[in-house]
Amino acid sequence: MTRHPVGSSAIRAPVQGRAGVAVVEAFEAFEEVKKVDKPFRLWAGVDWGSEKHAVCVIDADEKIVLHRSVEHTGEDIQKLADQLIELAGGDPDAIAVGLELPRGAILETLIERQVAVFSLNPKQLDRFRDRYTVAGAKDDRRDAFVLAASLRTDAPRFRRVLLGEPELVRLRELSRMHEDLTKDVNALGNRLREQLHRYFPQVLALGSVYSDRWLWDLLEMAPTPQQARSLRPSDVFAILTRYRIRRTDAFKVIDVLNQTPLRVAPGVTDACAEHIRMLLPRLRLVASQREQCAQRLKTVLEELSRPLDASEAGKTEHRDARILLSLPGVGVLVGATMLAEAAQLLQERDRGSLRAQCGIAPVTRQSGKSMRVSMRRACNPRLRQAVYHWARVSIRYEGRSGEHFRALRAKGHSLGRALRGVADRLLTMLLSMLETRSLYDASRRAPPPQIQPA
Repeated sequence: MTRHPVGSSAIRAPVQGRAGVAVVEAFEAFEEVKKVDKPFRLWAGVDWGSEKHAVCVIDADEKIVLHRSVEHTGEDIQKLADQLIELAGGDPDAIAVGLELPRGAILETLIERQVAVFSLNPKQLDRFRDRYTVAGAKDDRRDAFVLAASLRTDAPRFRRVLLGEPELVRLRELSRMHEDLTKDVNALGNRLREQLHRYFPQVLALGSVYSDRWLWDLLEMAPTPQQARSLRPSDVFAILTRYRIRRTDAFKVIDVLNQTPLRVAPGVTDACAEHIRMLLPRLRLVASQREQCAQRLKTVLEELSRPLDASEAGKTEHRDARILLSLPGVGVLVGATMLAEAAQLLQERDRGSLRAQCGIAPVTRQSGKSMRVSMRRACNPRLRQAVYHWARVSIRYEGRSGEHFRALRAKGHSLGRALRGVADRLLTMLLSMLETRSLYDASRRAPPPQIQPA
């Protein structure tokens, strides 16, 4: 029997029936893919540094073509991009670049120049490094070489990085900024609570020192028990009216403040009151910035969720945002985090990687007759937190998720395991909705699986 090479003209001979037509179409599609996905001739590794970046380029025989360091300046990074494309014979599709960080000026410059850039997890790079040294040696030049060599031999282990839309870049920065500001509010609130607990604990019974602005005004007016005794009901009433507080009244507040104070050493009360006077302006500023950040997040999400016009037919993040926000349990913070941190995974509809990055996919360790399944620790902590809150809210306000959660708990699963089970179904449903470009419809959702109690 004559064997024809793939893509030869012999395969184009006339064929009969639908099967023959399908064969021809398949080979034409294969040849079209070959034209698009040309093989790389050079592979480069970039070891990122704070001031200088080590770069190594190798060829198909793993011979070093280029070894140099790059200053973290716009001019030097542009020269690197020009040099890499020149080594590839002016064809940016002929060279692939691998690095650890999926962001940075070098990555963005190379992608804009149509160079394929791939990212590798630092823990994986540490394992690849053991191929070339068993003594544990490590330096920037070696890491750059290991990145290039590993990309040449193990390209499926790398993930190709794509530049996100400007709206998604802004959304990512705002969501991370909101997280940082929340941590700052909690840290300053902890310090304020610690000082009050030291000499004036009755104030803590009036409200939350982390978020109640009227309580901050009250502390500025009377930071010590002695000053609190001189407060008039009209002063407290003015503060409560300004912030529209109705859960208490001025007389109750004064009664709480006039409780028997703690006996402390001389000078402690004045020192703590001075500390609080310094904390309150900072707490107000950070809380105000967090509110502004949350409002900007909401504005960006509204922009991403608006219907597309004819000029934006190729953009998918707008439709993804609208579909994601239609799900129960997804609010501004959860939606912003999912779109910002998992934009490429959502765009590729990569369920396996999305489950792993969200911490939903379990980790199985099996050897011989023993097998142990545990929670995944290696994941994106922001995505894990977002999915946790998504599942937690959905079991309260969405019937099917609540039924599934109760069934898992009845089987004997822990709270965290049950929430991860709910989150796994929610992610599956989200990806199905993204595939069909449909918004959430509770009437179309399948009932939860029947789980036998333990």
